[in-house]
Amino acid sequence: MSRTRVAVLRGGPSSEYDVSLKSGQTVLKHLPEKYQAHDIFISKNGEWHLDGLVKSPDKILQTMDVVFNALHGEYGEDGKVQQILESHRVPYTGSNALASALAMNKYLTKETLIQHGIKTPQYFLLRGRSDPKEIAKQIFETFAPPYVIKPVALGSSVGVFVVKTLYDLPDAIAEGLLASPTILIEEGIIGKEATCGVVDNFRGEENHALMPIEIRIPKTSPFFDYHAKYSGVSEEICPGNFSQEEKQEIEDVAVQAHRILGLRHYSRSDFMISPTRGVYFLETNTLPGLTSESLLPKALQAGGTSLPDFFDHILTLALEGK
Repeated sequence: MSRTRVAVLRGGPSSEYDVSLKSGQTVLKHLPEKYQAHDIFISKNGEWHLDGLVKSPDKILQTMDVVFNALHGEYGEDGKVQQILESHRVPYTGSNALASALAMNKYLTKETLIQHGIKTPQYFLLRGRSDPKEIAKQIFETFAPPYVIKPVALGSSVGVFVVKTLYDLPDAIAEGLLASPTILIEEGIIGKEATCGVVDNFRGEENHALMPIEIRIPKTSPFFDYHAKYSGVSEEICPGNFSQEEKQEIEDVAVQAHRILGLRHYSRSDFMISPTRGVYFLETNTLPGLTSESLLPKALQAGGTSLPDFFDHILTLALEGK
């Protein structure tokens, strides 16, 4: 019996290129024996490679049964590669093109979830060139510091800044606009940080919430930035130290976000929990990291699910068109 041919996409023209290489390597290492894995490296300039040779997506995909999308960030997580895969009618893991584009845009995500009554920090959307000092004044009159400045459509905390005073806000806005032409200036919520994964058709539920993880960053990091995420300096506790009410709300909102945004297979949502104001949704990752330092694998392991079993489950969903 022939094995199922799996194209594992990794790399890509993204600010998360290095993380994607590691996620893809994890998938290649832990795919069950019934799959025949093919390492599809995508360079920073967008060229697809198979067996060390540059080949067109068409030449590669026509020989594959299914694609495991281990890309992150721009191109891989914003609907672009999904459009390529859909045009070739090859099944693939993760959310479809439209849902990916929606979830990648933090502004559209917030607006969509607010319409469904989900609580998220106050924010100010800034497009293009503006006077940072004038914008800072408007924001200060709307909500108090601290402030979180983040690109609308980048992941892994790339281009994110946290400022604690109005005095520092104009410079942070100017710097944020260098990273992205469209940014969010968000109300900083003080409290515990959490993340919660969701897996489809898992453990008897259509959308199953994994155990929420509590994230404790080192005092040297201003927030859960790229360094804190991938250098192993943060403490990630699963299950996290949440009250039963907090745990239930985190899980419920993670599932709601997954459903409302039209996601499929798996996702991971991030939260802040204020001791006085409750649970705040921050954003959803449609293709969360799968490295040894990543949060979703830690939640799966804490719940007794191995990576080979998880990858088999996700690929089965893709092959069955679910």
